[in-house]
Amino acid sequence: MMRFQSQAAVALATLPSVLGITPESMLAANRYGAAAPNPSGDFAIYTVSNYTFGTQERSAYWNKLDLKTGEISVWYDGSDISEVVFVGPTPTSILYINGTNEEDDGGISLYSADANDLKSAKLITSLPGPYSGLKAAQTSSGDVHFLVYAKAYPNGTVYNEASASTPASTARIYTSTYVRHWDTWLNGEKNAVFGGVLKGGNGTYAFSGELTNYVTGICNITCAESPYDQSDQSDYDISPDGSSVVFLTKDTTLPLANFTTDVIYQVPFSGTAKDAVPINARGSTKYSEAQGAATSPRFSPSGKHIAYFQMNGIAYESDRNILYVANADPEDFNVTALALNWDRSPDGIAWSKDSETIFVSAPDLGRERIFPVPLTAGDSYEPKNITDEGVPAGFYVLPDNSLLVSDSKIWTSRDIFTVSVEGDVIKTYFQANLVDPALAGLGPEDVSEFYYTSNTTEIKQQAWIIYPEGFDESKTYPLAFITHGGPQGAHFNSWSTRWNFKVWADQGYVVIAPNPTASSGWGQNLTDAIQGRWGQYPYWDLLHAWDYVNTTLKYVDTSNGIEAGASFGGYMTNWIQGHEFGRRFKALVTHDGSTSTLNQYASEELWFMNHDFRGEFNETGLVPGSPYYDWNPLLYVDNWATPHFVVHNSLDFRLPVSEGILLFNLLQSKGVPSKFLSFPDENHWVLNPENSLVWHTEIFKWINHYSGVSNTSSPY
Repeated sequence: MMRFQSQAAVALATLPSVLGITPESMLAANRYGAAAPNPSGDFAIYTVSNYTFGTQERSAYWNKLDLKTGEISVWYDGSDISEVVFVGPTPTSILYINGTNEEDDGGISLYSADANDLKSAKLITSLPGPYSGLKAAQTSSGDVHFLVYAKAYPNGTVYNEASASTPASTARIYTSTYVRHWDTWLNGEKNAVFGGVLKGGNGTYAFSGELTNYVTGICNITCAESPYDQSDQSDYDISPDGSSVVFLTKDTTLPLANFTTDVIYQVPFSGTAKDAVPINARGSTKYSEAQGAATSPRFSPSGKHIAYFQMNGIAYESDRNILYVANADPEDFNVTALALNWDRSPDGIAWSKDSETIFVSAPDLGRERIFPVPLTAGDSYEPKNITDEGVPAGFYVLPDNSLLVSDSKIWTSRDIFTVSVEGDVIKTYFQANLVDPALAGLGPEDVSEFYYTSNTTEIKQQAWIIYPEGFDESKTYPLAFITHGGPQGAHFNSWSTRWNFKVWADQGYVVIAPNPTASSGWGQNLTDAIQGRWGQYPYWDLLHAWDYVNTTLKYVDTSNGIEAGASFGGYMTNWIQGHEFGRRFKALVTHDGSTSTLNQYASEELWFMNHDFRGEFNETGLVPGSPYYDWNPLLYVDNWATPHFVVHNSLDFRLPVSEGILLFNLLQSKGVPSKFLSFPDENHWVLNPENSLVWHTEIFKWINHYSGVSNTSSPY
């Protein structure tokens, strides 16, 4: 890889010092996984993939980063190795999954190897199912206990689509809510965690031949599933000695569509689902208010504790996460909250090597920062951040207790560096914007931020500014005003391949990305204040952000600005269209947004609207005073006038495609210039690079015409 870097340096030397990034170059650029270190902290490995539009092919490989010298080299050239874990007798011993097997039956292959000698890898076994999510631990005997997950039939056996029989009828029949989720119709097959034993040692193993299902069979109103639905291996863990397993599932005593509650179970590795014991069942700990969603159960290196996050709200997916620690003892879990009153919502976790500190990442002022929290932290403890800019994709604690961090920023798709527990950057190993030709010229100078006042809150609110290629403060550039989704969420200082602010800016705009009411990272009060106020607080906040830009940033041409948003941002775009604010923009873009709040129950996660609209939908939703009624964009349909581009995808089950069709039909009926784009194979997001290129091309053709950027005669 050092040779590759040298070639990249030569390539960059031939390019201008400042380059605009196009949709095609952004989508084709390298995408990097998080660097995972080996146990001794000598090196780390991470994935790299990219897409070539000419051949319509994606290539992938693994890089090896020498943490002593900083040298980067290709570790494995290909996509056959899908997952790697370090486990075994030496710091370079690994297990890895090949996503296929010789039988070609829809299963996988499991190999053992030395990370420094992949050519000598040994096939351990083929597993007859599409397992993934490998985790493993070496036992005192030298055996390896491992975990994987896959969908399972109700009888507990693995489901393999490749070998499953096809029914004569395609009928789906349901007797309870939650019939589909995200982009999938749900059925009797649910995810389950499976455990297996590899006998042997010194890197040579034999599979015992049996996998134990720890999840299937735990049933009440519903049945357990882990990882939950669209989640992954972050929902379970194995103890360092391989003797115990933890996993989380939705609370089986509650309807899936109406509540967010999760329960974390501990089970002996040698046990079954019948032996699983709940750690945090509602009312079982001294924190009776802890009844909401839980995430990230993790054993400490000592194996004595289990850390996890949990919210209080039983039907609120964006409540504040609280860090808890339980004893890894089913006889006495003794669950304890750490930094209970900390007004941040952490969501990433890693233990220190001595098991005395937990490092967490949490949204904080438009970034996702890492904070150490000691096991001694009391309720009033205020963690201090040790990272600043960016959003981590992953972070690992090294043997010297420093952290290896892989993050991204608006100007770089991946930075890899180490940071001390005091917050000092020790060494920066990699910065994509200094290596990848597609990102050449991008840097922190492309981004700034401002705070503005609003009439909805006493605290000032933040917005990002992203400048176009060759920005000159003495000139003016049309405004691209982008509203975030959620609504509980935020515009972060992070790279995105879906809404990449620099790609939008380099069309010739100054991008303004505000964080109004509902945004996370400025305290839970701001996040919670959206409840029952969808068209009120955030709308006024966005108006104030626009006013600040209009009166303060003289290089922004607001008279030729455009506005765009996805999900809740799409809803807000539809709301803006019906109000005076909509006349301040030359064009609007709605991606998979809500057009009628009376249709909210066509979604899958009913807890969401029950919370945000302050109750279940009933006849009161049809009269003023109900949030379902008051914040319906259709109340103002007669005011719609601004040219409007609509995107809505067929596999979006969160906000069904009918919402986009409804919006487009009404715009067309009113004679408002409008265009509709839909992908039958995409969900709430557009992930296929060819589809994404069309998405960017069509949207930019639209907004560039109306803003005057393209000087074209037609947006069509």
